[in-house]
Amino acid sequence: MLRRVRGLAVVLVALALAAGAHAAPPLVTATAAPAQGIAPLRVTLAASGDAATYSWDLGDGTTAAGAVVSHVYCAGTHVATVTATTATGETAQAQVAVAATARTVSLTTARSGDYDSPAVLTGVLRPAKAGERVHIYRGRTHVTSAVARAGGRFRAVIRLRSPGPYRAVYGAAASRERTVLVRPRLTVSIPTNAVVGARSAVTARVTPAAAGPVTVRVRNGRRIVAAGRGSVRLPTGAVSDLRVEVTSTPRSGFAGVRRAGRTSVVQPVLVRGSSGPSVLALERRLRELRYALKTVDTVFDLDTFEAVTAFQKVHGLPRTGRVEAPLWRRLAAATVPLPRYGRGDHIEVDKGRNVLYEIAGGRVNRIVHVSTGLTGNTPIGTFHVYRKVGGWDWVLWYPMYFLRGFAIHGYPSVPAYPASHGCVRVPMWIAPSLFSRHEHGARIVVFA
Repeated sequence: MLRRVRGLAVVLVALALAAGAHAAPPLVTATAAPAQGIAPLRVTLAASGDAATYSWDLGDGTTAAGAVVSHVYCAGTHVATVTATTATGETAQAQVAVAATARTVSLTTARSGDYDSPAVLTGVLRPAKAGERVHIYRGRTHVTSAVARAGGRFRAVIRLRSPGPYRAVYGAAASRERTVLVRPRLTVSIPTNAVVGARSAVTARVTPAAAGPVTVRVRNGRRIVAAGRGSVRLPTGAVSDLRVEVTSTPRSGFAGVRRAGRTSVVQPVLVRGSSGPSVLALERRLRELRYALKTVDTVFDLDTFEAVTAFQKVHGLPRTGRVEAPLWRRLAAATVPLPRYGRGDHIEVDKGRNVLYEIAGGRVNRIVHVSTGLTGNTPIGTFHVYRKVGGWDWVLWYPMYFLRGFAIHGYPSVPAYPASHGCVRVPMWIAPSLFSRHEHGARIVVFA
């Protein structure tokens, strides 16, 4: 009996040992290839061991089954866990970490800029990847692209024609949107002068038109005498000095712009002896165009007459010294003439028109009414001042001699036609200033 009990105990121990050996967990390992990279990152996960099946918790809220699975990870660090199960139900687990780094792109722009001017957009691609192309969008419209340099920095230049918003895009990465305050181009046409009784208007517009509406106001003193959008007729019923104010009302993304100017409603006819604000407007315009004037005041004196005559000569008009409506229009459209013979400081004499141009720094500084030789004997060519006399030299006032006895000098009579013995006559009042500004050796060019 004792022998039978001992035998049963041995059997039970053997069964217990066999059951314990069968319940051992399976061996399992897990790998990820690649284990790190730029998101979105495609990873191959592999499990190996002696299990019959494998199930995965992929660490981002998704699952999969199989010894080998492929999965795309978004940015972040993820821990994938595989559970291995044997045919008899025993299980074991293994884990592997996957690090997916987010690709980021930034964008920086100027805070504001002028319409249609170059605008620089810069940014950084992270992690840096030199040679990659970053695309710039305005809304959904592709604008340009830029290539990232070492360090991931990129730079693009666009013509600023919209406030945006702008964003940089690289693959799935996009920057924050940036807007630029655009200063539109304001184009304003203000008549230099308007003749009493004539139709005249101020016009204004902004580019682009989407920048906002434009308002024009015309003031006589503090009183608004005309106002409107875009174009406003000037009140020309009487002589007046008017101030013009142009403003834009900005729409979103655009800056407001403004412009101010002056214009005068003038008498249609002015002659020597006239006076008043119309004469002042005339003289201001002649001074702007560089015609020599002794003073700018309200009196149509001899210097005003000479300046008007010089203007008529330059523009091939009858040399009357009289101002009428057609002359006002020519004054409004005129520009300062350009030198014919190079830069620097010198004097040019147009023998055909009987006009002297004083050139300073390569620009016309003064235009002077002159009279050359009656017989056409004023010499043509390039000369230099070789002698100067301060004050009177016989009947010549402050002469500057440039060839033998030929000189530029002041004289009491300077008619609108050639009348001298061959010299270049200038008005008495301007001769001393010409004399003082041009030293010995100064260049004189006389042309027909």
